Amino acid sequence: MSEPSYPFGTQFREHISAMCCDFPRVPFVGDGVKRSAVAITLVDAGDGSGETAFLLTKRAPKLRTHAGQWALPGGRCDDGESITQTALRELHEELGLEIAEEHVLGVLDDYVSRSGYAITPVVAWLDDDSAMRPSPAEVASVHKIRLDKVGRDDAVEFLSIPESERPVIRMHIGERQVHAPTAALIYQIRELAAGRITRVAHLEQPVFAWR
Repeated sequence: MSEPSYPFGTQFREHISAMCCDFPRVPFVGDGVKRSAVAITLVDAGDGSGETAFLLTKRAPKLRTHAGQWALPGGRCDDGESITQTALRELHEELGLEIAEEHVLGVLDDYVSRSGYAITPVVAWLDDDSAMRPSPAEVASVHKIRLDKVGRDDAVEFLSIPESERPVIRMHIGERQVHAPTAALIYQIRELAAGRITRVAHLEQPVFAWR
């Protein structure tokens, strides 16, 4: 079992920034989907390890859609907004964090969900997250998920289901089980951190999420 290390600091920031800059992004091209964006926000793990983490939320239980599910901060694009503007706005609305666009490292592949959203992940770096104030209307809890933990060999699982020819991805994050779309986006940033370009658009959601 291998476990990498991604210390939070200048060296790793330069590495992940270069990977994002050179990333050969594959956007979704077509009609019939709604555009949305999520923020993959890289922060200090805050547990004394010195490792890099990203922010993952558990959605509030009274939300109209996907209540109680694990999610990256994000939402639907407003008219006239860029993908980056949407991700940063949603990050502020959900977690109270403000990130200037110059701290955005890059944009990864679009993932089209079964519910008809083309989800674009925006990778950003945040040196200080002390201003974080989760919105109770949208967020039940927020968690710092270390990249070295999701980089473990046993952190990802691919399943076969009779309803689809596509493999279902499941991420094991501590005691949590996270599925696509969120798991697919986490898997791509995990691979990028390790210096690998891995496509995720083909990865399937579990049947319970087909709505």
